Amino acid sequence: MNPPSSVRTAVGTSLLEDFSLEMTGKDVPELEEARDTIPQGTRINITFLGNEDLRMRLDAAREVKRLGFVPVPHISARRLGSRDDFERFLAGLHADGTSDNVFVVGGDPARPEGPYADSLSLIGTGLLQEYGVRHVGISGYPEGHPAIDADALWSALRDKHAALADQPLEGCIITQFGFAVDPVLAWVEEVRRRGIDLPIRIGVPGPAGVRRLLSYAARFGVGTSASVVRKYGFSLTNLMGTAGPDRFLRDLTAAHDPGHHGELKIHFYTFGGLGATSDWAARIRKESPA
Repeated sequence: MNPPSSVRTAVGTSLLEDFSLEMTGKDVPELEEARDTIPQGTRINITFLGNEDLRMRLDAAREVKRLGFVPVPHISARRLGSRDDFERFLAGLHADGTSDNVFVVGGDPARPEGPYADSLSLIGTGLLQEYGVRHVGISGYPEGHPAIDADALWSALRDKHAALADQPLEGCIITQFGFAVDPVLAWVEEVRRRGIDLPIRIGVPGPAGVRRLLSYAARFGVGTSASVVRKYGFSLTNLMGTAGPDRFLRDLTAAHDPGHHGELKIHFYTFGGLGATSDWAARIRKESPA
């Protein structure tokens, strides 16, 4: 099904230029299948899951680079068992030429498996620069975090912004995905009011099944009131259906003011698969006005 004309117009802006994608270490075959629909040089984040080992993570980053994309390996602070684990990962990335860009995150475990409690502690070690990292992505939570209060989130964002500037390291913020534009832009305005000038990539779910999207939303504390999900394009009477980011991106583009919100780009969470998201984005680009 083709996207509505209003979305085609929206995609003609800079908002969707240089979008990024997310994958797991197990998604390499799917990335290879989708490679012709993804612009060369696209940034592809590679998650750091507990059921993957060092070799799988390094192999995935190397394959992303081989296919002509920019690997952005995630580093999960609380999943690192020791400083040696951290250095082995960084050393492997550096040896493969895939350490330029990383994304640091606290991670899912409630208790750290080693000495690093959060992503700020990773930045503070100085090891990132030592192993060739030049650009660091950090997390943003427009609708909050189910396990962290709002004041702590703002303090963490401020401290990470300052730490990156002190290193110095380039950086950007990648937000948790959401279904409503208003809280996203309200959060962006507050980020700017607090003097944080990093580029922001707005997290958006790629096209996926409604049931799957609602499941991820519940896990990450994303607002899913009936009015919000209906506006996004869900049909709560047909949970077997699919939903895409068309309406969200249209509304975001209409409300985005670069002079007010700063630089915004899009980061796709590929819950429905790399192929589905890549095909959707390729169709949008092809049908967008020049």
